[in-house]
Amino acid sequence: MSISGIGITGSPIAGFETRKTQQNAAGKSKGVSFAEFAVTKATGKTENVSFKEMLKSKYPGEYYNVMDTSKIDSSLWGRNDYPWDKYFSNNAGDSVLNWKPLGAEPDMQSPAVRTKMNVMLGKVAVVIPSELEEKMKNNTELAQKVMERVDSFLLTNSTPGENEGFLMTFDENGEINHACVVGELKFTVSSSEFVEARRAREAKHAEYERLAEEAALKRRLMEQEADDRYYKDSITKKAVSIGAYEAASILN
Repeated sequence: MSISGIGITGSPIAGFETRKTQQNAAGKSKGVSFAEFAVTKATGKTENVSFKEMLKSKYPGEYYNVMDTSKIDSSLWGRNDYPWDKYFSNNAGDSVLNWKPLGAEPDMQSPAVRTKMNVMLGKVAVVIPSELEEKMKNNTELAQKVMERVDSFLLTNSTPGENEGFLMTFDENGEINHACVVGELKFTVSSSEFVEARRAREAKHAEYERLAEEAALKRRLMEQEADDRYYKDSITKKAVSIGAYEAASILN
């Protein structure tokens, strides 16, 4: 079955590589890797190239939307009737962010769900919040990390020879917080594990800051104690010196 959207049959990754090989063989390669973009940007030739342009140059036909998906409840994201297919356009509306179910969850094999999944097959969609897009404008390293996470997700979750669709959304720090992978024989929605992983990182960071603050406080107390001892020692030595002077005066 041939799937439109990025003009390929089968896995998007395999399609991208096949098309790139065909273009190279014809001497008309238009695909540019992120590494090549990074090199040209470093030489000052692509100062105005955005992350979106880099992404679409590496994965032509990929759908890209700037939206904040952080507040989408994972239980809703995991429902069979959640409108993931709406992200497979370049102008997904805010209605997907505020979506609420209208009734009981339909079966995954129901015609409506299968139709939605078929819309996603053979395509890739990436969603990032405006805060992340703004950060990446002046942070090539962050942009590269986000690109690497896109690559890693596609490679890790793709099945050779299978026609699949991939959706991933990012938080403001460039971490995946929701994802969806569909295939003609499989359907995987991931949300809670990404959220839990992020919460674990945040908790670890908070614990690190707490320990660092405790260490700093302990260090200040030790310094204060050292200062107090030095002050007391100075007073004692001064008192001894005065006493010795007075005693010497009396003897004289």
